[in-house]
Amino acid sequence: MTTTNKYKLLLYRVLVMICLFTTLGLVGCQQEGTAENAGKKIDLATENVEKNIDQASEKIGKEIDVAKESVIDRTKATGEYIDDSVITATVKAAIENDSMFQASHVEVTTVNGIVKLSGTVDSEQIIGRAMEVASAQRNVKSVQTTLIVNADKIVQ
Repeated sequence: MTTTNKYKLLLYRVLVMICLFTTLGLVGCQQEGTAENAGKKIDLATENVEKNIDQASEKIGKEIDVAKESVIDRTKATGEYIDDSVITATVKAAIENDSMFQASHVEVTTVNGIVKLSGTVDSEQIIGRAMEVASAQRNVKSVQTTLIVNADKIVQ
């Protein structure tokens, strides 16, 4: 059930309680007795309705706060995902535009700002350059690598 439906349901319940207590107050007026007794019953019913409204309002307020926190948490999580995908794209573009990596195959992934490089390269110097290029990009917290030097290139 969505948050909006919860609030609609809660509002509906509050309205039903208000109608119920108003009806009870009016029924109290129809009974035989003095006008003072009827007035007291109406006052009591009104107080009960006010208490119930206050309680319902407080409950709704708490539920709204919980919903706000949930939305904020989701927004943060989504923002991190978007930031990670932007970081990944930026690092990939920087590596692809660097002439040192033409014969290399470097995969880039990012989780919470931590860039992970994997794949094969031609030399140890290229591993260092890959880490340098990745760490120079915006919002990169750190760089981890499992890059390996292509054995075919070492023999030649």
